[in-house]
Amino acid sequence: MKYTQLGRTGLKVSRLVLGTMNFGPQTDEADSHAIMDAALDAGINFFDTANVYGWGENKGRTESIIGSWFAKGGDRRDKVVLATKVYGNMAASQDAWPNHDKLSALNIRRAVDASLKRLRTDYIDVYQFHHVDRATPFEEIWQAIDVLVQQGKILYVGSSNFPGYKIAQANEIAARRGGTIGLVSEQCLYNLAERRAEMEVIPAAQEYGLGVIPWSPLHGGLLGGVIKKEVEGGRRASGRSADALANTAVRAQVQAYEDLLDKHGIEPGEAALAWLLTRPGVTGPIVGPRTAQQLESALRAVELELGEELLTSLDEIFPGPGPSPEAFAW
Repeated sequence: MKYTQLGRTGLKVSRLVLGTMNFGPQTDEADSHAIMDAALDAGINFFDTANVYGWGENKGRTESIIGSWFAKGGDRRDKVVLATKVYGNMAASQDAWPNHDKLSALNIRRAVDASLKRLRTDYIDVYQFHHVDRATPFEEIWQAIDVLVQQGKILYVGSSNFPGYKIAQANEIAARRGGTIGLVSEQCLYNLAERRAEMEVIPAAQEYGLGVIPWSPLHGGLLGGVIKKEVEGGRRASGRSADALANTAVRAQVQAYEDLLDKHGIEPGEAALAWLLTRPGVTGPIVGPRTAQQLESALRAVELELGEELLTSLDEIFPGPGPSPEAFAW
């Protein structure tokens, strides 16, 4: 495994991030534990989750599965850089109540303590804001975070799904307050097929020293060889992939992508991950394996070298927006 610093911090993290969103809804506890063991054995030390994972009536289930894995001991917690998130309402829909979601000081305090209990740990390495809260000023948010840092409950803070201007606003207010390191990471939607983050989000993250952690690196499976799987295994695309492939232009684009990688003898999903590892500012993509086999495929991407000719060809198939502001100014 290869490692890098998380943004401007001294924290060393693996170039792949283990995403746990499937733990509970699609992968049972025993298999989830096996995947985490395999990830740790392979050198992945950065695990990402969220308080709402488990979804619906099972919100918090994923954190609880991770907590029961930590409870097995064997230096599991000590070896893991643990990231979770706050924002969503954790109450059942019929029991939703004011101040049970978003980023008020009250909810942040409540959410941290609940996550720590489920995760069976006394600290969170990277506490991430899952979405912008347009109603809560950053002065209040940072005051709440300062208290939690002083209490030793969290070490660093990151954002997720933030636009570039909110990254700048958050860190400028943190700097004015003094004593607050501010955001150190941004978790955003970013992959070959969805490159809008290159216009504002990634430049802002680089300017302020945030590590970029792309989620959905295979764009809901669209970049994982979906057409090839249809042809060879009769596995029809579903969800976001099926919707995208219904567009003939998108299908032709994905077909060109798969044909290119077939010519080079590279699996599409591994190439999509390897491409992200070449991108400026990227710490590491989040991989969310449902099985041990999917984890093994993701691990191969770390060692995969994409030549300049292949990178150029990928840019031709999935062109980015270009530099900001030129991309939209003229």
